[in-house]
Amino acid sequence: MLEVLQDVPLGARTTLGVGGRARYFVEVADADGVRAALSWADARGVPVAVIGGGSNLLVADVGFSGLVLRVRAEEVSPTRNDGRLRVGAGVAWDAFVNETVARGLSGIECLAGIPGDVGAAPMQNVGAYGQEVSQTITEVEVVDRRDGRSATLSAAACGFGYRDSVFKREAAGRYVVTAVTFQLEPEGAPTLAYAALAQRFEGRAAPPSLREVRDAVVALRREKSMVLLDPDDENARSAGSFFVNPVVPRRAFARVEERAARVAPGVPMPRFDVAEGLKIPAAWLIERSGLTRGTRRGRVGLSTKHTLAIVNRGGATAAEVVAFAAEIRARVRDVFGVTLVPEPRTLGFSPEAEAAFRAAAR
Repeated sequence: MLEVLQDVPLGARTTLGVGGRARYFVEVADADGVRAALSWADARGVPVAVIGGGSNLLVADVGFSGLVLRVRAEEVSPTRNDGRLRVGAGVAWDAFVNETVARGLSGIECLAGIPGDVGAAPMQNVGAYGQEVSQTITEVEVVDRRDGRSATLSAAACGFGYRDSVFKREAAGRYVVTAVTFQLEPEGAPTLAYAALAQRFEGRAAPPSLREVRDAVVALRREKSMVLLDPDDENARSAGSFFVNPVVPRRAFARVEERAARVAPGVPMPRFDVAEGLKIPAAWLIERSGLTRGTRRGRVGLSTKHTLAIVNRGGATAAEVVAFAAEIRARVRDVFGVTLVPEPRTLGFSPEAEAAFRAAAR
């Protein structure tokens, strides 16, 4: 039996803490529950939105007039004895990372401390400190909302890219993720591809353990207030990284570099080679555009520790967050000629408001 709740506040179910209410809300444990929820909504002619842990979600102030569905499947089961794990979409991501480290399985130890559920990881190809989930995902189990059938998508079918996947592009809104299968490495060495992380272990005679690397990652994230929600942290109410690090085509990079040299003479602009061009840290662009850490606009502002996070300082509205994000994007575009792309998913916005939120800054 479905237990469908009515008039449920959504802001409290997100790490940013803004937004209105869901007309209907339901939690389900498996694919059968997903199908039942979809049938319930279809019979009543109401739209369905799927949420996870709310760590990458911006809910409109008007809320959502349909059914909000959360998958709470929480099983973690090995499919073989070689590091292959099938994980329910409702498992808390950080808890799953901790379990893999405890089992001596490498591959996602650098993704510790990230809020949210496992089901959201393939959607945005979660990545941090030198790792991405696409490096370890082999299959994603889904329910197709078009016909209610279950399907298993290979990693190739997921079309992973930098903070991107088929779930955010051509298949946006089509699938409900119910489980994810990972291929991890038993007794594998931890990844130390990120410079700041590797520096934590310089000069050691012995290589660090998975647990030590996991702990170092959490420490780095805590220094930036980019870890799990901490009630004692003034920067805790955020959606994490609000903007994707932009990738500039190589043919256009020189123009951006020229602008950067005028703004910050003698300060090299950081860049990282990727297949599509050169990736620039969005936080560096924001700060050099004149919006420093702790900048405030009433009840919203930038984190005092990291300019990539927009923070709810208390009682903020979604409209205030959107307006501040637009100001940041416009400033970076004016100074550097680079358009930042918002990372959070949105819920409850009109098509016009959504288009404006995603549109190029003017």
